[in-house]
Formats: sequence, structure tokens, C-alpha cells
Amino acid sequence: MLEQLEGSQAIARTVAACRPEVISAYPISPQTHIVEALSDLVRTGELAPCEYLMVESEFAAMSACIGASAAGARAYTATASQGLLYMAEALYNASGLGLPIVMTLANRAIGAPINIWNDHSDAMSQRDSGWIQLYAETNQEAADLHVQAFRLAEQLSLPVMVCMDGFILTHAFERVDLPEQEAVDAFLPAFEPRQVLDPAEPVTIGAMVGPEAFTEVRYLMHAKQLQALDAIPPIASGFEAEFGRASGGLVREYRLEDAETVVVALGSVLGTIEDVVDGLRDEGVKIGVLGIKCFRPWPLEEVRTALGSARRVVVIEKAFAVGAGGIVGQNVRLALDGLGVRVDDVVAGLGGRPITKRSLRRLFGDVLEDRLEPGALHFLDLDKGVVERELERMRTHARPGPHAENIVRELGIVAARPH
Repeated sequence: MLEQLEGSQAIARTVAACRPEVISAYPISPQTHIVEALSDLVRTGELAPCEYLMVESEFAAMSACIGASAAGARAYTATASQGLLYMAEALYNASGLGLPIVMTLANRAIGAPINIWNDHSDAMSQRDSGWIQLYAETNQEAADLHVQAFRLAEQLSLPVMVCMDGFILTHAFERVDLPEQEAVDAFLPAFEPRQVLDPAEPVTIGAMVGPEAFTEVRYLMHAKQLQALDAIPPIASGFEAEFGRASGGLVREYRLEDAETVVVALGSVLGTIEDVVDGLRDEGVKIGVLGIKCFRPWPLEEVRTALGSARRVVVIEKAFAVGAGGIVGQNVRLALDGLGVRVDDVVAGLGGRPITKRSLRRLFGDVLEDRLEPGALHFLDLDKGVVERELERMRTHARPGPHAENIVRELGIVAARPH
């Protein structure tokens, strides 16, 4: 059913169609509208039976989901940014216990300094927590991925994180084809937990494991992640057959047929990149795009196959490993090991900075003219003058920050000026 609505509303309505039995929620921008909408659906009885738990923190939200899932309920929550960090301990517990929890992550920058806008630093900080990570390019895909996420989580008994760009998607009004309840019911079987906590037959979960077995336990987590690489494509194909549109999968190729230069990215920026690539293609440039739909587990073979014939790869990423370099780029290099393909990492859009067609066009021009320094970490639209002046202040006045306040004062942002 086509409707023009906010992305968060589309996610709430789609999650409700997946019939969660427990929703544990704590509000944090920019995911708040999702859990607010779900609370209304529970309150009015449109989503029933479902227990809606308003908890006191993100740690409690994930802990409640762990308890609900272990007790045999289909469980869901949503968070963003600092909230994801606050539940980090519980994230590892959920994956270590193999609980099929689904969570929406409305991607947002991590402070300090405080920033509520979009980048991928929150999800990337938890990339090795044992959760499957799926990335949406549009609100339509974000909605579709939630239906697939519940099926994937319950098929493998693993938690799944559906990542969608905060504000860019969560607060954008678009036409979304909401999945009909009958179609969701046909695609997503009723939840049948593999194990249920029952007071009549008490068991212990999450007990201490010593050195004699811990390696094997962790290896099994890795093995189950690898199973997801085989499970995701048929689930995506089944979804396309049922709903008539392609969403998700491991990767998505765009104009790669003869591409010598390939741009790799995740999330909503793919649409802007593809527009720029279309323009370059019209000028005869052999350039294409590879969208990463599943970042964890990492689809190494699919990435290697898609990029192996390219001469050069440019990775656009909205996060980076401080003191090391690009995160997605490191994974791309792993996939291309031994093939001699050059990979350049470009960090863009941090803290919600716009990634414009003009900036991308200029970047791709630098790439095609071989003006990027090999092996360096590049930052799109970085104001090097501001950085150099702050570094000079540090050399002149050897004391701790506040670097952020100094920079925003220099840029003339009133909110940062002293009273």
C-alpha cells in the first residue's frame, strides 16, 4: 500500500506488521518517532498482543529484549548514537546467547562534542559485537529490511541491526509501499523459539565459561555469522518474489559492467553517488558503484568478485578508525588482497555535513586525474586552515582543549560563544 509518510512512521508500521510480542523502548534522537509510533499502535490495540516496556535507559532496553527473547517472545527495540554505546555490554550478551532480537539503529554521530546529526560512527563502533548489520539506502529499503531481518534473525538465532541514516531517512517524507499484513504473515512465519525459559524446567543461560571452552564458543559465533552470508541472498530473493521489489541482499552493483573506477559506499549517500556517476557515464567515463547492503558479516567473496576487475576503488565512508584510517576501506582491501587494485579511503559526511554532488564530482575528478596521495586518508571538504590554526594554538598554549569550542567560535557559530 503506497503512502507518503515519514521514514520513522514507515518503520513503525512495518515492524508492527512483523507482530513483535515485546517492544522495549527508550527515546533518543533521531529514533524517537519510531518507538513513539509503536507505542500508539500498542495503546490503540492495533498491535496486539504486544507488551510495550518504557524503560529507564538504553542498557535496560536491550536487557529487557534479552529477557523477553530468552523467554520465547519476538523482541524489538531501536536506538541511536550514545544510546548504542550505553547498551554495548548487553549487545554482546544478546549475540553471545544467540537471541534473535531485531533493532533499528538510526545512525547518528558519537560525541563529544555533542552532535545529533548523521554519520556511521555508532554502528561502526559495534561492528564486531556479533550482530548482523544491514544498511538501508532508502526508506523503502529500510522498511523492507525489517521484514527480512526478523526472518533472518529467527532462522539463524542471531540478533540483527537494521541501520538507517538518522534524519536523512528517519525524518524524510517519501512514498513508501508498506507491506500488507497478509503478505508479511506469508513471508515471516510465526515465531517459534528454539529455547524457552520455563520456571517449571529451570535452566541457566549465560553461565561462566572458562578457557577450556571459550574459544569454541566464540568460534561458533563466527561460524553463525558466516552462515548468514548463505542465508541473506535467498531471503532477499524470497522477499522480491513475494513483494515484487528487490531490497537488501549482500551488495548491489550499479553500472559495473565495464567500470575501471568503482565507488563503494553504504546507506543513503548511494543515491547521490549514483547521480554523479550517471553524469560521468554520459561523458564516457568508465565508473560504477558498489553498494554494501550487509556490512556484518562482511561479504568478502561478493566484494572481491564485483571489484576484482576494476583498476581503482574509492571508498566513501561516514566513519573512520581514529589513528588508523578507513573502516570500510580496510574490509575492501581484505577482499581485494593479491589483486593489485588500488583502494583510496575518503571520509565524508561526518556529523551530518552534506555530501554534495559538486563535492563528489570534484573528488572523482581528482581520482580520475590521479591527484589523491596513495595510502593517505582523505577527508571530503575538510577545512585544513581551521585545523592548522587550532594545531598552532595547541603548540603555542600547551594545555588541554576545548578544541571544538575554539573551532566553532572561529567559524562564527553563536551557540559556542562564551556568555
